[in-house]
Amino acid sequence: MSAERYMLVVLHTGRRDSVVAAQSVCQQLSDAGVIPVIAPFDDEDGFEALIELGPHAVLGGDVQADQLELVIVLGGDGTILRAAEVVRGTSVPLLGVNLGHVGFLAESDREDLTETVNRALARDYVVEERMTLSVRVKVDNEVVYESWALNEATVEKASRERMLEVVVEVDGRPLSSFGCDGVVMSTPTGSTAYSFSAGGPVVWPSLDALLMVPLSPHALFARPLVVGPDSALAVEVLDRTQGGAVLWSDGRRMWDLPKGARVVVRRSPTPVRLARLHQAPFTDRLVRKFNLPVNGWRGPSNRD
Repeated sequence: MSAERYMLVVLHTGRRDSVVAAQSVCQQLSDAGVIPVIAPFDDEDGFEALIELGPHAVLGGDVQADQLELVIVLGGDGTILRAAEVVRGTSVPLLGVNLGHVGFLAESDREDLTETVNRALARDYVVEERMTLSVRVKVDNEVVYESWALNEATVEKASRERMLEVVVEVDGRPLSSFGCDGVVMSTPTGSTAYSFSAGGPVVWPSLDALLMVPLSPHALFARPLVVGPDSALAVEVLDRTQGGAVLWSDGRRMWDLPKGARVVVRRSPTPVRLARLHQAPFTDRLVRKFNLPVNGWRGPSNRD
């Protein structure tokens, strides 16, 4: 007798289209003999959504994360980030179905849902590893908080009317101090997220690198930086800061930063694994997601 197969279905319970899509996926999995698994929710909408999904197992109760074969994520990039948090520390890959807007992390769209699940059932996908960040907060040389991020770790001002005063550091050496709204430290995956919105470069996900992008800096030299994957980035909240500061990891996990706090970011040894159905170049993904104009292109020349 073959071992049972479990696939986690992660959905955005606040979106009706996500709940409807999850119903379809759970039914398709059940019909194929695969047990759909749902992560428990803390909100009322989540409990109501669970009732609509039909028979399923519950993660953490009936099934443990390391028993999962795959995570099927229904939503935008925010839902995929939540799913990555749920299975952090395991080797389980994530397969995203985009129900949001840009959706850089997702692999397919709503209209391809049935085919996507069929390919998941047939294990017809390749797994791509994306680097993540290890995030530490130090106060008086003592580590007071640790987190991680797939996209970015951001130090931001807590008060809209106050400026954040920081000194930024690369590999244990100070680079510059300035006033700003914040500083984004991101992975190549996160270069098309908050970092992109702040004016940072788009970095191909195949490149191992760390990015640092100041937010509205008041300085002559406060340009986006790209450093090697073995470097360490740090942001220190200076005592002359008049307001408060906060740390956000992927916009999901928050920590209040006192004056004098140092946020140190390095490459994490634990990547996030994404299941890929298509081997399209990242260039094509950029063109499609941002609807970039490529009219008039005649193709690569023979010299390329």
